Amino acid sequence: MLPKDKIGDSTQYTVAGFTNDQMKLEILQEKKRHYLYPVNQQHLLIGITGGSGSGKTSFIRELKKLYTVNEVCIISQDDYYLPREHQLCDDRGVANFDRPQSIDEQAFHDDIRRLIRGEVIERDEYTFNNAKKQPDKLVFYPAPVIIVEGLFVLHFTRIRDLLDLSVFLHAKENLKVIRRIRRDQVERNYPLDDVLYRYEHHVLPTFEKYIQPYIDDCDLIINNNHKFDMGLMVIKGFIQNWLDRQAARDVLDA
Repeated sequence: MLPKDKIGDSTQYTVAGFTNDQMKLEILQEKKRHYLYPVNQQHLLIGITGGSGSGKTSFIRELKKLYTVNEVCIISQDDYYLPREHQLCDDRGVANFDRPQSIDEQAFHDDIRRLIRGEVIERDEYTFNNAKKQPDKLVFYPAPVIIVEGLFVLHFTRIRDLLDLSVFLHAKENLKVIRRIRRDQVERNYPLDDVLYRYEHHVLPTFEKYIQPYIDDCDLIINNNHKFDMGLMVIKGFIQNWLDRQAARDVLDA
């Protein structure tokens, strides 16, 4: 591996045991490593966003199966909603959970920072208004790879600035509506009329204003109209490559 001050340097110089051609090849390889990952980076932060019903939860669930808690930590915006009494109600008195202001952004940001520092996070699961569901105690363990998931992870500037890779899950609007209906009726006990009302007056305006504008700035867009298998493989490869490089670096530093 080349000294940091030689990365990008096209001047010929000699290192014991290397020929000129070997040095040129090493320079090219080091350039690739330098631009792919920040030098001496201890954590890889990946942000995953997309509209409601785009498949973020399913994608995260499948990704979680691939790694241990010692390798990857997944933290979700959904566990940082403010209490129901702090949610803004619309003209019909319906609480709007689909606003950036419905999230405790400060706590979300602070906990991500704590994970980066190596601290363990404990938090009660947020169960929306489903009175039948008892909240679980959630524990987030620090790991080399931290995945931050949620509607507003790109809209929240302080969180967006922490990310090394941004991923956008995309799906057609009609499919997202169908998925939202299935989820809200099963998990949150919302009647159909209520689900459709919320989608039209809360979910869709939020997507158009706070989520969709960031799609062009994302590093990777995953089409989830039918399945996300190939996108999952890309993310898996990216994470595994980073973990392998970290392991190799630890061996060299030992």
